[in-house]
Amino acid sequence: MSQPIRWGVLGAARIAQTAVCPAIHLAEGAVLAALATTDPARAGAFTAQFPGLRLHTGYQALLEDPAIDAVYIPLPNDLHVPWTTAALAAGKHVLCEKPIALQAGEIDGLIAARDAAGRLAAEAFMVVHHPQWRRVRALLAEGAIGRLVHVEGAFAYPPPAPGNYRHDPGMGGGALRDIGVYPAVTTRFATGAEPARVEARIDREGGVDRFARVWAEFAEFTLSFYVSMALAGRQEMVFHGTEGVLRLPGPFRPDANDGGRIEWQRADGSEVIERFPRVDQYRLMVEAFGAAARGGAPFACPLEFSRGNQAMIDAILAADPG
Repeated sequence: MSQPIRWGVLGAARIAQTAVCPAIHLAEGAVLAALATTDPARAGAFTAQFPGLRLHTGYQALLEDPAIDAVYIPLPNDLHVPWTTAALAAGKHVLCEKPIALQAGEIDGLIAARDAAGRLAAEAFMVVHHPQWRRVRALLAEGAIGRLVHVEGAFAYPPPAPGNYRHDPGMGGGALRDIGVYPAVTTRFATGAEPARVEARIDREGGVDRFARVWAEFAEFTLSFYVSMALAGRQEMVFHGTEGVLRLPGPFRPDANDGGRIEWQRADGSEVIERFPRVDQYRLMVEAFGAAARGGAPFACPLEFSRGNQAMIDAILAADPG
């Protein structure tokens, strides 16, 4: 194997500590090398978990580190575009948390910066790397449930703690940008289709959407979903066709649902349950990113795909401006 990709992380976010940094640490062909944080007090948990991790007290210092090949960005949403752009300008590959931008048009600039730098930049949608979603895409493509007519989705969690950036409209907070992206991206990934029209009803508080109900029309099927950051936890996706139904009870975090499963109800009423072994979808994402950065297989979620997802979220937010 070629030299491993040396990763640096911009920001000591919880998702970095609990999910992505462990994935980088365990991923084949990857080395977790450095962390940059403006709050050194938060670095202790990282250095305890990953001995030998180099610390930078500023983000730009990490970008100037010649011993870093790629950066992972888990900063608040409004910082994703400027720091992705800066990292590309510094010659680094970039894996950025979702949403990578707050408007679809901003991604055009990221695509241009990516191409100018000759580096890989992508949005960290781990779900498209999990085998259950690749299986759903294959089942739909082969007509396992006949003609797809309707998709339903739900994603909700209890209110974040006070002071969390998800409550701040200036930082790109709100349920749609945080988790509404998941019913959108998985539907688009599984079907290869784009919405023609959307409607939405959005409940806002403090300037951010706490609860949103969405209806979308695609050329050959419809989609309805709701998301909330003010309800008890729930996640589910259902694909209903003329000859069957596919239900995913753990669509976005299958690790919390026995590794993930697809409940496939056939036209004759019989049901097949396909179970998946526990895998770390974040590790799969990191390894796929590394392969793409080295010039291997195409990455499953390129910026062009991300632009379509952000365009859908933009349309949803505009459909009910509140």
